[in-house]
Order: sequence, then structure tokens, then C-alpha cells
Amino acid sequence: MATNENLPPNVIKQLAKELKSLDESPPEGIKVGVNDDDFSTIYADIEGPVGTPYENGLFRMKLILSRDFPCSPPKGYFLTKIFHPNIATNGEICVNTLKKDWNPSLGLRHVLIVVRCLLIEPFPESALNEQAGKMLLENYDEYARHASLYTGIHAKPRPKFKSGAISESTTALNVDPTNASALNTDLKNTSAAVLSSACPTANSNNAVRGGQEQQSNTTTPPALESGVGGSSVAAPAAAVVKKQDGPLKMQGDKKKIDARKKSLKRL
Repeated sequence: MATNENLPPNVIKQLAKELKSLDESPPEGIKVGVNDDDFSTIYADIEGPVGTPYENGLFRMKLILSRDFPCSPPKGYFLTKIFHPNIATNGEICVNTLKKDWNPSLGLRHVLIVVRCLLIEPFPESALNEQAGKMLLENYDEYARHASLYTGIHAKPRPKFKSGAISESTTALNVDPTNASALNTDLKNTSAAVLSSACPTANSNNAVRGGQEQQSNTTTPPALESGVGGSSVAAPAAAVVKKQDGPLKMQGDKKKIDARKKSLKRL
């Protein structure tokens, strides 16, 4: 989860909308990803345009947003090595959109499209890589050969950004803090209801633990056990009754024997 300590809340909210839009409807040849550690760093994979020395290459770049964004433009860097007049050897991107032509109303989508267009139409007049700029002006074929060589060596496919990762991040960022406690309460109530319906013994166990003193003073009714013929027998109670009736039955039998002995003596 991004910390977003470098950006004010209103900017984060706007970025969340833009990133979600880029994820759901990406520009041609561009895939955006978010840095989980810092939401102010935006990553993008740019496919080399067809018909250019960068064709079949995949170039990863990043945009770094300062705390006063969008009043000031983001800084762009290529992380993939590339031979291009407007991209320095350290990856810094030189394009007017990120400098004198910047406007706070411009969004990330516009910036990324401009950067990809730079691969189609370089501007050697404002070159950061002087060697590439001079070569482009003097010998395009030599420039194209160098650029293609860099592309084949460095611009290999990278692990793709996780699908839906941006949507998850932006969804989390759009949660209203004032509703957080109510949301947590609803989640707890829902979980309790699901637990109650799925595990009815949970409530009974809680009731047993909560009322142990009351249950210790009450008599538990005897459990019924199924007999051989399907009849029910109160097993524990029956055993107690039989034990209590045993001495009474023996006393009755003894009286009958004594009576018979007296009758025999009379005869």
C-alpha cells in the first residue's frame, strides 16, 4: 500500500482517477504501473513504435511527481537504455511538454503519449545526447543502426505489471476516512451474522461459557438414546432408578419367603 506522504490529499484523489482510467483504458502501446512504496512515482512500459529503430522493443520509464505537482511538471526518466537525441545517457527525458510548455491542466495520459511520440519523431535541435542528435542530422541510417542495436540489446520484455493492481490501489485511496468507522462496524456485523448462520454452535458455546454458574445449579435433562427396536431410553436416569429400586425389591422377596416358611411349619 502506498504511503503518499509526498503529495497533498487533493492531488492524490485526482491521480487516483487518472491512474484508474489509464489502467482500464490504456493509450496505444503504453501500460502503466504504480510504485507501492511511493504513489508519486509512476511507472510505464512503452512499446517501440512500428517503423522506427525502436520497433519490437519494450522501454520502461518513470515519472516523478514533486509535492507541488501539478503546478510544476513531473520529471521523466527512461530506465531502459536507449539511443535517442532527447534522452540523456542517465535516462533523463527532454521534451517541451515537461518543461516550458507544461500546463497544470495536462494529465498523465497526455504526458505519456507525448513521450511515445518522441520515439517516432525525435528533435535533434534540443538534444541531450549530442552524439545521437548529430548522427541523426548527418546520417540517419547510421543513427537508425545504432538505435536498433541498443533496442535489441537492452529493450527486452520485462515482467508485466500486475493486472488490476492500479484499481486496487486507487480504490483504497478513494475510501472516505469519515466513513471508515462505519465501514468497519458493518464488516464486523456482517462477519458475526455469517459466523452465526454458518456455525450455530458458536453462539451456543458462548452461552454455555457465559452461564456456567447457572447451569451448575440446574439439573440437565437425561439424554435419550435409541434402543434396538427404535425405542428411546433415558439411559442415565434408568440406571439410577434401577439402583434405587434394587433394595426395595429384595425386601419384598424376603417377606414372601418368610411367609412361606411359616405356612410350611403349620403343616
